[in-house]
Amino acid sequence: MRARFFWMALLAVASCQRAAKVEWVSTTFENPWQVMEASGSDTLAEASVVVDLSAVKQTVEGFGSCFNELGWTSLQELSEADRAAIFQELYTPAGANFTMARMPLGSNDFSIDYYSYDDVDGDLALAHFSIDHDQATLIPFIRAAKAVNPSLRIWASPWCPPAWMKVNKHYANTSASVIFRSWAGMQDRMEDNRLPEDKQIPEGVDAFNQDPAYLEAYARYFGKFIDAYKAEGIDVFMVMPQNEPNSAQWYPACTWTPEGLAAFVKYLGPEMASRGVDVYLGTMERADPDLWDRILTDPEAGPCIQGMGFQWAGKDALPELHRRHPELPCYQTEQECGDGRNDWAGAMHSWDLMKHYIGNGVQAYFYWNTSLLEGGVSTWGWTQNSLVVVDKENKSFRYSPEYYVFKHVSHYVRPGAKVLSLSGTYPDALGFQNPDGRTVLVLANQADAPKTLSLEGLPGHARTITLPAGSINTLVF
Repeated sequence: MRARFFWMALLAVASCQRAAKVEWVSTTFENPWQVMEASGSDTLAEASVVVDLSAVKQTVEGFGSCFNELGWTSLQELSEADRAAIFQELYTPAGANFTMARMPLGSNDFSIDYYSYDDVDGDLALAHFSIDHDQATLIPFIRAAKAVNPSLRIWASPWCPPAWMKVNKHYANTSASVIFRSWAGMQDRMEDNRLPEDKQIPEGVDAFNQDPAYLEAYARYFGKFIDAYKAEGIDVFMVMPQNEPNSAQWYPACTWTPEGLAAFVKYLGPEMASRGVDVYLGTMERADPDLWDRILTDPEAGPCIQGMGFQWAGKDALPELHRRHPELPCYQTEQECGDGRNDWAGAMHSWDLMKHYIGNGVQAYFYWNTSLLEGGVSTWGWTQNSLVVVDKENKSFRYSPEYYVFKHVSHYVRPGAKVLSLSGTYPDALGFQNPDGRTVLVLANQADAPKTLSLEGLPGHARTITLPAGSINTLVF
């Protein structure tokens, strides 16, 4: 009799433990991050999500955002206590748990202005190289993040080289007056750089000086950057040679042909290898896989490349390049940036992109603007979204809907997790299995009415759940 009671009690405890393990958090535009009761639903399921715990795909390295100057200056509008709370929220397991980050190598479209680490024309010896400019912005930004997450892994890419290394001697490839000539009203919104028309460099042309002396000096420029940041206590584990090498922009930019970029990678690879720093090909922003394969299959440049990075239209090159080069890890390098509205539609677009990238093999995922002032206006006049939105007038802040989309994944999915294969009749989902064996399902309902789903392949748990209208949800089993 006592043995019978013992086993009944043991089963009861086990049942309670199983139930206690089920977590559900839901976010709508009006009510973010609501803890829900995961007790199941009596409503007839409209669709199914089938989890196959035996069919695992790529390993997750992590999630993160990027450091830029306007991110740091926006945060300076807040109190020290608010800034501390934001860094705890972004970079610790209690919040978004970002374990990786991207940084620029010099200026970018969300820097305060153009600059490089050596703006002395013709200084191929790099005698004037210095990262002193970053002491006021990027370095304290990164240190604040690393203060709460010392193991934060950081990679870097340039938007443009020192302007004197380009054939037009200018940080941009084109001017706003030219690039937006056919866009009604856009010229008045954009800050023009006054680049003369005879100095414009279109896509498909090498803007970087292809003289081997310049290519070799630019590789050493990367090396000096790695060394200088290391001296500040900031390790960079990987670089990509160019942000969007096909995009002829009116802000800091540099176009490269595949052959020109391959020629540079031949110098960059050994320079980085001598420091134990990886080189990934990126950031790839065009959809044609053959364009990028001309670099990956180059007999000298190809062996220097340890991974690939994709953003914007590059997402459409990802499936084929991943198929051709399964040995190379893939990163999503920049979330599409929105329009400064920080609305629910932008958040759902972010979610759709995340499904595409993770479904096609990426192992790390990055947002661009960590923080911006309300409206998200760049130095060059265009607007973008951000994870943190700062109200300068009221000295307050809020987290954007896109932040919660990221948090619904990054808070629960640990580095080392495996992406799971999902099937069934409901495609608006992602699945992961953490190193501790727990299963994470992220489910969106983009409809205007609640949606009831059956969750299959998860024995011992409630099989039916009703998702609120217009919501993103995380369940952990």
